Amino acid sequence: MKRLVLAALGVLLVAAPLGAHAAGAPAKLLNVSYDPTREFYAAYNKAFASYWQRKTGQTVTIDQSHGGSGAQARAVIDGLDADVVTLALAYDIDAIAQKAKLLPLDWQKQFPDNSTPYTSTIVFVVRKGNPKHIRDWGDLVKPGVSLVTPNPKTGGGARWNFLAAWGWALKRNHNDEAKARAFVSALYKNVAVLDTGARGATISFAERQIGDVLIAWENEGFFLQRTSPKDGYEIVVPSVSILAEPSVAVVDVNARKHGTTALAHEYLQYLYSPDAQKLECSFGYRPRLTSVLGRCGTHFERTDLVSIATFGGWQAANARFFADGGIYDQISVK
Repeated sequence: MKRLVLAALGVLLVAAPLGAHAAGAPAKLLNVSYDPTREFYAAYNKAFASYWQRKTGQTVTIDQSHGGSGAQARAVIDGLDADVVTLALAYDIDAIAQKAKLLPLDWQKQFPDNSTPYTSTIVFVVRKGNPKHIRDWGDLVKPGVSLVTPNPKTGGGARWNFLAAWGWALKRNHNDEAKARAFVSALYKNVAVLDTGARGATISFAERQIGDVLIAWENEGFFLQRTSPKDGYEIVVPSVSILAEPSVAVVDVNARKHGTTALAHEYLQYLYSPDAQKLECSFGYRPRLTSVLGRCGTHFERTDLVSIATFGGWQAANARFFADGGIYDQISVK
């Protein structure tokens, strides 16, 4: 678990080690990403660099930057010189397009599936033996159940967490908004720690041993099981969760300035290739290619997934729930 702590110390910049010098001038990209993608992109960058060198003879280095998705978007707006962004939700890339005008407003047309090469969902990670007998969202509001989740004001995954809980409560209570609000308010009263991002929440739960339940990306649950097998962490998939669709985009203005536009497009397009989809699956992300999904070796449990469209899309959801004075601010007691 030591590497978890190292990975969470501020914004992480990592250069993927590549092979021998290739013909042509070497190139460099900066991928500004969200919190729990560190390990995946470290592996992906090596795979892409090898592919690109075979294809073009050019050596490419990809630097990574990680943090809460909302904080990463603000960093790009404030001048972090990203060639590409691979963030937790479309709203954060919309903010870059609208506030900094670094890419077009219709950026989701750049790549297939609205520029979301893989999906995930929200699950519960519990300690060995599931001592609090957590089975579904309703168990999270019981007395004596301590929760860890990121802060929706700073982390994209945290917003997926919030909306997944709200979606379950709506379905449970026949679309009664008042009951959904009361449930989510009770849930956040049981939160022991609100970290700024998903990986920070994982560290609080695993390293600092805070809480009974970590509300997390599904791939982050697999990460804990993979890196700490002796701790016996268990993943509980709730009856209703959300279709989480992390988004990718070329930051056009920066890429043109760096002369990396074609390379940046190819870097993100390669995420849809069968080889990359297999790699995504091995890190616990749900690949878009059904031919890969059915043979990747990772067990993804089926559950009822609500979509962001349930909330009117990200612009409407953010304005209602997460903007200053929104529902989250109204119910938050932290």
